Amino acid sequence: MIKNWSSGREENREIKVLAQHICMSVLKAQRVIDQIRGRSYEETLMILELMPYRASYPILQLVYSAAANANHNMGLNEADSFISKAEVNRSAIVKKLRPRARGRSYPIKKPTCHITIVLKEKSKSFLDQSI
Repeated sequence: MIKNWSSGREENREIKVLAQHICMSVLKAQRVIDQIRGRSYEETLMILELMPYRASYPILQLVYSAAANANHNMGLNEADSFISKAEVNRSAIVKKLRPRARGRSYPIKKPTCHITIVLKEKSKSFLDQSI
């Protein structure tokens, strides 16, 4: 499930995207999130497409969704945006029972996580400094 929030004030234009109950460990998602935090939108896409981890695909979908919402809802340009905040939080653990020999059962625990990404527009002063 993906939820979107937008803060439309002129001085603080940001898009917040939250994906809930992603079926992967927090630590596996955290090593991908640490690589993209604070990077520009184009650089983030290149990093995520080339990373060999399974966790990069749901995060790539989130970044695409945040950029599309920023463009559609607030009229922001993707080239002028960057990942201002990215975090992974632990969610519920899905528990199942696997049948074993002699009528016994073995618990299977599948961890899930919540991924939050905030896409923010670069300020004019930040853009002037980078040139």
